[in-house]
Amino acid sequence: MKNQSALKVVCELLIKDQSELSNELNNLCNKAIEASQTANAPFSKFKVGAAALLSDQTVVIGSNQENVAYPSGLCAERVALFACGAQHHNKVVKALAVYVDSFENLEEIPMPCGGCRQVMNQTESDQKTDLQVLLVTKNKKVYIARNTEMLLPFPFRF
Repeated sequence: MKNQSALKVVCELLIKDQSELSNELNNLCNKAIEASQTANAPFSKFKVGAAALLSDQTVVIGSNQENVAYPSGLCAERVALFACGAQHHNKVVKALAVYVDSFENLEEIPMPCGGCRQVMNQTESDQKTDLQVLLVTKNKKVYIARNTEMLLPFPFRF
């Protein structure tokens, strides 16, 4: 097709072994792994944990919580971020780690759903600073997005 233009979107994720991370980020990943064990996932059997690192070094965890009245449950990422907003509303969320315990493939990346990506992006937008996202695999590889637009290039804006 002649005279056709295209828009190229790039998602850049840094890949590291968890052991290569700073103590702060390594601890955050471990908290997400621990949080996955508190998931209430009787229907999907999909246990997800998330841990948010705040500007004062506080770590807030979340895990997915299912409900028989679908879609009344909530994803781990949103549980953690909404808890930050409710309990620590004046603090910046610097980083969010996500882990899925239920994956059989040790290298599968725990990619957040679209709704969670939007909530992450709005958190970043509201606080006017980048929110780093760490996606932790079962083999301890960590995919790091420097900000949420690496995961959601065209977020809703208001």
